[in-house]
Amino acid sequence: MIGLTLEQAARVVDAALEHADALRLNPLTVAVLDAGGHLLAFKRQDGAGILRPEIAIGKAWGTLGMGLGGRALAKRSEMAPAFYTALVGASGGRVIPVPGGVLIRGSAGDIVGAVGISGDMPDKDEACAVFGIEQAGLSPDIGSDPLSGAA
Repeated sequence: MIGLTLEQAARVVDAALEHADALRLNPLTVAVLDAGGHLLAFKRQDGAGILRPEIAIGKAWGTLGMGLGGRALAKRSEMAPAFYTALVGASGGRVIPVPGGVLIRGSAGDIVGAVGISGDMPDKDEACAVFGIEQAGLSPDIGSDPLSGAA
């Protein structure tokens, strides 16, 4: 079975950026990774900061690495800051545990990839990721976490 397709990933990116434009957000950077953490689709809007690609990819990569959406990662990092400091170090700085990293679930509920968005406030980044995933016919997972309550 094929996981996340290039066509789906491209739709996620384009829809997320369309939503950002409609909301008049700051310039965004959107990265879509497959389930193995490999970059599948990426766009950086004109005027987006030079660190935004690394942040967007780090948000998506962290969700995949931990199997939790960015919202759950953020809550857990508040509960166990030493662990998340170590996790960021162990991952070579690739984990960014904040909203804006959203898991992509397929029709069977399996993780098929993740989206990371950076450029505006984390909640707005997350809203664009969710919108893009839904427009591609997939299911977003922002990270409800049984350890810290519903997201």
